[in-house]
Amino acid sequence: MSRKGSNSVLIIEARFYEDIADELARGAIDELRASQVDYERIAVPGALEIPLALSLALANGFVGRAGRHRGCIALGCVIRGQTSHYEIVARDSSAGLHELAVQHGVPIGSGILTCESREQAWERASVDGRNKGSDAARACLTLMRLEQHFSSASKR
Repeated sequence: MSRKGSNSVLIIEARFYEDIADELARGAIDELRASQVDYERIAVPGALEIPLALSLALANGFVGRAGRHRGCIALGCVIRGQTSHYEIVARDSSAGLHELAVQHGVPIGSGILTCESREQAWERASVDGRNKGSDAARACLTLMRLEQHFSSASKR
């Protein structure tokens, strides 16, 4: 589904672990469909690229109150390896999303997993497990409703 509308979200998914990304997206999309919310999916190589992709979308009016999409769902996975790269990617992707959310007032549901192993990641991504894709979609939808509440209240 990829339709424009004020009740639509952009899903930005890191494809580094494709099977995990697919499962996270499946959970998020199931939640969006159940809530009758439209979406568009775009892919980036890894979690570190998600904040820049969202920044570009914001800068071009693609996401935000007046944009094609009112919110964003960030999906990805970072698995600890034997170097400090894990800490850098986990910290910077999370901080980047947080900064964009606060600076632009855009609802973001973060579903970037930070795990010790592929097994742990799969348990968290699985729609039959912890279903973190669905959790991220619910967070985004909750923030979109909250934004609508504050916007409506300020017009009274």
